[in-house]
Amino acid sequence: MTTMIFGHKAPDTDSAGSALIWEWFVNHTGGDAKAALLGTPNTEAAFVMDRWGFDAPQIIDDVADDQPCIIVDTNNPAELPANINGADVVAIIDHHKLVGGLETKGPIDITVRPLACTATIMHDLMGPHAAHMPDAIKGLVLSCILSDTLEFRSPTSTDVDKALAETLAADLGLSIPDYAAEMFAAKSDVSAFSDAELLRMDSKEYAVDGTKFRVSVLETTAPAIVLDRKASLLSSMTEVATEDGVDHVLLFVVDILNEEATLLVQNDTVKSVAEKSFDASVSGDSVVLPGIMSRKKQIIPNLKV
Repeated sequence: MTTMIFGHKAPDTDSAGSALIWEWFVNHTGGDAKAALLGTPNTEAAFVMDRWGFDAPQIIDDVADDQPCIIVDTNNPAELPANINGADVVAIIDHHKLVGGLETKGPIDITVRPLACTATIMHDLMGPHAAHMPDAIKGLVLSCILSDTLEFRSPTSTDVDKALAETLAADLGLSIPDYAAEMFAAKSDVSAFSDAELLRMDSKEYAVDGTKFRVSVLETTAPAIVLDRKASLLSSMTEVATEDGVDHVLLFVVDILNEEATLLVQNDTVKSVAEKSFDASVSGDSVVLPGIMSRKKQIIPNLKV
């Protein structure tokens, strides 16, 4: 049976790209695998797939019992199909903290490393087969690294990620600053999305002392495009929270170039979260958080209610 490979819901560049990268590797080494997505990819991921000649993988809603699966760029059941514990998960490749709750049919291959990008881990796992990567796969690996590190601005960046990106860019004859600028421009083009879509586009559910949050991050080189919609985004948060079964939505608009985030402050609870979590002084419906770039390393670990 064909093994399905997918990452988390609300697919970003690393999630979508890593599924395609590992599809290539499994098939290159004699297996039978097919990448899938758990939702519509964001604008940057769509740009990257098109740039390197890939059709977007099929979007799936769930997985069947005993379907062989490889999970990439997450290990959190909340970000995976509802029947993931009924499927046959045979491997996990990830760079996030262990959440717990996944059950498998038997022992599996699991690799979780403290690197900025799943694709970096995959390159190492390929061993000598990495030398056979076609340019399109190299392009995906490079794109995943630049996306997850925000061109090495994010505190999640490591020397391993940067060295691999520089090697791949040289192989492909690309300027990292120029190509990253193209990617970030694509990421910043969110004009076609509704407020609800923006609030869910790059988001993860997270609970703090019994309070459930949808923690949304929009990384952009043009924050004004999002912040000009602040009033409507704030008014949409209650409905999104209700529909998604969470208590509050936290939206962080990350300014890639100025290396700061703006948190939209919908109510007193979010005001308290901002003040307790980031030592911020909040006087209106938004607050700028200097140096905040990473949900994984700076936002989620610091959240307090």
